[in-house]
Amino acid sequence: MLAMLDEVKDPEIPVLSVVELGIVRGVRQEGSEVVIDITPTYSGCPAMHEIARCVTGALAARGVTARVNTVFTPAWTTDWMSEEAREKLRRYGIAPPGKADESPLIPLMRRAAPPACPFCGSHDTTTRSDFGSTACKSLHSCNACHQPFEHFKAI
Repeated sequence: MLAMLDEVKDPEIPVLSVVELGIVRGVRQEGSEVVIDITPTYSGCPAMHEIARCVTGALAARGVTARVNTVFTPAWTTDWMSEEAREKLRRYGIAPPGKADESPLIPLMRRAAPPACPFCGSHDTTTRSDFGSTACKSLHSCNACHQPFEHFKAI
């Protein structure tokens, strides 16, 4: 079943599957249907309805009746992403997240190390915006190769 789900890509980052992103939390049989537990990357992630539609559609194409169950606890963390997923992000031009802070408290002023440029690897980068094309990404530019890039935030 996970192999089938691994073919379902994240609609916002099409190089990652929902399995690689770490949002598939469980798969179980309930009567005649398969229930897929998924955890959103953010509680208000606008892609969750599309992801649920893609998951049930991919399984229906293989004759599997499925239902998606959204699970909010424990909250998703970027630490659930595989190293392969992080490398795919980098090759796609998005700086991958580092290790998430283990503190449950979020400081008002975050001081994180600048992300490495996914194009040249330089850490000499500048934050342009705390939000990129989606809330889970921030926008940066590289002072070495002058490329703009997004960074997948560590949460």
